Amino acid sequence: MSKPYVIGIDMGGTNTVFGIVDARGVVIASSSIKTQKHNNIDDYIDELYVEITRLMEANDAVGKVHGIGIGAPNANYYTGIIEDGVNLPWPTPVPLAKLVSEKFGIPVAITNDANAAAIGEMTYGAARGLKDFIMITLGTGVGSGIVINGQLVYGHDGFAGELGHVIMKRNNGRLCGCGRTGCLEAYCSATGVARTAREFLEARTDESLLRNMPIEDITSKDVYDAAIQGDKLAKDIFEFTGNMLGEALADFTVFSSPKAFVLFGGLAKSGDVLLKPLRQSLEKNMMTIFKGKVDVLVSELKEADAAVLGASALGWEAK
Repeated sequence: MSKPYVIGIDMGGTNTVFGIVDARGVVIASSSIKTQKHNNIDDYIDELYVEITRLMEANDAVGKVHGIGIGAPNANYYTGIIEDGVNLPWPTPVPLAKLVSEKFGIPVAITNDANAAAIGEMTYGAARGLKDFIMITLGTGVGSGIVINGQLVYGHDGFAGELGHVIMKRNNGRLCGCGRTGCLEAYCSATGVARTAREFLEARTDESLLRNMPIEDITSKDVYDAAIQGDKLAKDIFEFTGNMLGEALADFTVFSSPKAFVLFGGLAKSGDVLLKPLRQSLEKNMMTIFKGKVDVLVSELKEADAAVLGASALGWEAK
């Protein structure tokens, strides 16, 4: 291969992580800059160029990069534009793919972060060999990437696959960051688990390790730590979360008949406290024709490399 590397860039609201990746999915080297440092997009891209060039020079990769892949909030694969980056410091829309490609002189492809994770998982991780699966990212929000017949589903406008914003509670649901109420994300994200903890603690009187900390400071990690110590209330929070997520996945199954759901993100690493009620709920709520056919897998990508790998997989598609 004349150009054996790609650059993967994961643009988050706080940090932008990037790395040089080879065709086997090995991150040769990586670094990061602060996304919020610059109020001007051109200044941000200038710093990105300087730091990535430095990384390429240090790893003998100058002139050997096939393409650049970028995962970013609300990034549109079709247009190369970030259309509504609510957590970014610059006004949007931003023609990110065009700006980065012109700066580097290298082809660029972009997509949103959940879609990048799905591509990464299909290329390097737990979904290798699968042509029909749904990636569910369980982080600050709930994201998804839908793969059917080996192709990521983008829809007519590039924004297909927002399964985190399927309404789970039609009446008196929680307010979601998207502005609607009752979304899956408001319950089954890391922030959703913390909200459930606060509701349970206020509604119940039983003892819990979670009562030893200020209620507004409780995180999903605190709930997990309490649950694995046998805390009944904390385990009930995960059971509530797993039950709802299982119901949602049963509904998603009817749509595309995936061979597997692949879970990624901090909550996905909760083990049986989440996966046991989730799998039970999935089977209980599954349409009969699909029972026993769908696996629930946890991402195989290393946490530190996952975002860069997911974005880098796009780099091989860049033209």
